[in-house]
Amino acid sequence: MRANEGGPRGKPVREGCWKRGRATGPRVRREEMSDVYDMHIDTDVCVQLSDCSREDAQAVFDVLDHVYELEDMKAPGAQTASAPGVNVWTATFDTAAGPHEEVRPVPLTGMVGAVLTGGYHAVDEVEKTLATSFDIQSLQSVSGDQETEARLLLAAR
Repeated sequence: MRANEGGPRGKPVREGCWKRGRATGPRVRREEMSDVYDMHIDTDVCVQLSDCSREDAQAVFDVLDHVYELEDMKAPGAQTASAPGVNVWTATFDTAAGPHEEVRPVPLTGMVGAVLTGGYHAVDEVEKTLATSFDIQSLQSVSGDQETEARLLLAAR
């Protein structure tokens, strides 16, 4: 659910997308969107995990699911032993919703590469939450006009 420059007269439009098996709707012009929709964009954080086992990815997502509302999740299918490649697990969390429970350190079997993408405040919130459960090394941060991307390396405490 990102605005882009593809609308008439250069106005941003919203693409329809799928979340938890339902369509969010057709294209809508920016001026027709409510303030609630605009706030929702600022609270969503897309979390991509790679270079880790399925169990470690699930452990990281479980930590975030105790604090925020899980919006959408995609896990790769079963991988055969002869198929080389990198698995990437992706989930989107709404930082404004959810149970907001306390989290504790969680064991990991190895290092986990994480990429957080979303609004500045929301990405910062997720990074702070991850820091309560894991040791974090910040690898890179890329800032845009309305979004930021943080690349992290997570390890067990």
